[in-house]
Amino acid sequence: MQIQIDALSKSYSKGTHALDNLTLSIGSGMFGLLGPNGAGKSTFMQILATLQRPTSGDVAFGSLKIGRDDQQIRELLGYLPQEFGVYKKLTAYEYLDYVALMKGLSNTIQRKLQVNEVLEQVNLTSVRNKKIGGFSGGMKQRVGIAQALLGNPQVIIVDEPTVGLDPEERIRFRNLLGEWSESKIIILSTHIVSDIESSCSRLAIMRQGKLLFHGTQDELLVRVADQVWVGVVTEAELARLRETGTVATARKTQNGYEVRVISNVRPFDDAIAASPGLEDAYMRMTGGTAIG
Repeated sequence: MQIQIDALSKSYSKGTHALDNLTLSIGSGMFGLLGPNGAGKSTFMQILATLQRPTSGDVAFGSLKIGRDDQQIRELLGYLPQEFGVYKKLTAYEYLDYVALMKGLSNTIQRKLQVNEVLEQVNLTSVRNKKIGGFSGGMKQRVGIAQALLGNPQVIIVDEPTVGLDPEERIRFRNLLGEWSESKIIILSTHIVSDIESSCSRLAIMRQGKLLFHGTQDELLVRVADQVWVGVVTEAELARLRETGTVATARKTQNGYEVRVISNVRPFDDAIAASPGLEDAYMRMTGGTAIG
């Protein structure tokens, strides 16, 4: 199955454009949606999850179209929103059992097996009988991830899923999504570059509701070929660079500031050309600051 998005737009009152004429296709495997906060990523995810209606444009999941076949599309989906609420008085097992029942898993034995399986996958088996209200933020996020996996969805949409997770949990979660992506469409929306870099061969970059790029990581890196420079500069030179170019990183040392600069021309006399990374390309495309 393939998800096809054509000329998708979403406008709110007073002419605010959350999405502006997005056209792209998403196939099987891990697909990353990268952009700064406020880029329109969450609005896009909510439309894909049939929770919002677009102002114009079309979205098709294979032969199913949003606005015409919403119920059938929902049966294909697992969704973790950016703001995830839970029933704090329920245990992790009780909550997931309830969600599984709502997803149509009526067979008690099969439902129990699947709930226990997702609890193991998100490393919550040891606290399965504890109330969610006593969980840390990261643990609640893992409950959210678990509920998205229930029902064996063909398409999994996760919006900023690693917020609140420690580094070890982030890696575990990315590996889990990678395992599932062999037979599913996984859409990972985030502002954390490293989550995309380690997981998604194909990605899109958004800024202010517009699609800036859609393709593979290799295709994106070509756009910053011969534009990444490193070296050591003085404080005065650093101030000049920040006015005239994109400073990706700057670290103070005994000899000055070690910098990584994105520029079409050599930004200072002793600058040395460096191999570009995804964060460099992201910063070049958005003009912003990459995180992670």
